[in-house]
Amino acid sequence: MIARYAVPFFVIVAFFVIPLVTYFLCRYLMPRRWGGKTGLTIAFLLILFALYGMFVGYQQLEIHHYEYSSKDLPAAFDGYRIVQFSDAHIGTMTGNRKWLLERAVDSILALRPDMIVFTGDLQNVYPEELEEHLPQLQRLKAPDGMYSVLGNHDYPIYEPDDSITKEANAKKTQARERKAGWTLLMNEHRIIHRDSDSIIIAGMENWGTVERMPRKGDVAKTLAGLNLPAFDKKGQEDPLPFIIMLQHDPTAWREKILPQCHAQLTLSGHTHGGQANVFGFSPAVFGYEEYQGWVNDGSRAMFISTGLGALIPFRLGLPGEIVVITLRKQ
Repeated sequence: MIARYAVPFFVIVAFFVIPLVTYFLCRYLMPRRWGGKTGLTIAFLLILFALYGMFVGYQQLEIHHYEYSSKDLPAAFDGYRIVQFSDAHIGTMTGNRKWLLERAVDSILALRPDMIVFTGDLQNVYPEELEEHLPQLQRLKAPDGMYSVLGNHDYPIYEPDDSITKEANAKKTQARERKAGWTLLMNEHRIIHRDSDSIIIAGMENWGTVERMPRKGDVAKTLAGLNLPAFDKKGQEDPLPFIIMLQHDPTAWREKILPQCHAQLTLSGHTHGGQANVFGFSPAVFGYEEYQGWVNDGSRAMFISTGLGALIPFRLGLPGEIVVITLRKQ
């Protein structure tokens, strides 16, 4: 229910509640001579910011290039290019916003990656949102494949339906991703080969520290059957199999991934970076310690994408992003 009414709730708060509260605070806390005028000015600016974020900021897109180096990366994969995008929320990209997804797909294909990965939240609430966008999603292809994991919105937790309907919808969402030609990893992995070398692309189901979120991610199940060397928390000198872990919620990195496996690189999303960055401040700080960009723990790293879209069509100072990560042999 929260997700279904998120947009009208945002409009009421952004265009009425916050400006009115700001006006009255200025009027009653500041000198009478200029408190009212100051309040009106600030309230008007807040409304302009909200309008800009909805009709301009949400339509902005940036492509960011990064490199990640590891001693464990096989030499044959030096220069390997991965394109990551996350949190598309394509249920918001309907009507006169459909061009946003087409632009994103064109941009990803123009980058000519070796692999494309999507780190969750393809839909807003219902799997029917995906149907009209399938022709675009089916265009996403790369030599080594298009891999995805589920985000919290890809589970039926926001539906006011009975359990049987929810389970049916969950299967429909998964079926549509596979119909698009994506390899949906649900606590699974695949091995990518280059000559006699290989790397592992692994995908966990969603797992977050917030209990109301889906908590189905299982590291052991995700990597089962790989015959990996014993995981040593103190580190290991010999090269380990190189693992790229996909996990929607970045809080799983410290809670599950770091202590339970040696995955060198984790790619995540979920936070949207707070959908706003004003003078270096993001509201995401109230919910997450790590919510954007690179996070490192020794030689291991996680990249948190701020996402391509959003449930609420609003971004202020934080455009949607597509990420190119080039792997380097250290």
